[in-house]
Amino acid sequence: MNREIIIGDRVRLIQRPQYFKTAEPMPMLRPPDLVVVGQEGIVVDRRPGGFWVVRFDSGAVLLDSQYLELVAMNSELLSKEEI
Repeated sequence: MNREIIIGDRVRLIQRPQYFKTAEPMPMLRPPDLVVVGQEGIVVDRRPGGFWVVRFDSGAVLLDSQYLELVAMNSELLSKEEI
């Protein structure tokens, strides 16, 4: 998939950062085992510096796009199969 990430996309964590920064009004640094590699979340916001706010089951965190990959939606899979 060569599409850019946008708000509302479903993404998957492909690599753990050294730590996670929470996307709360008073951000905190959390350990890297907060989110498991392969876990999927929803992009809910874009922040300055190129960071994405992604909501996982364990909470919302700030992540750079290098740690994320887009998850193919059913409609995208169907259109590829039709070609």
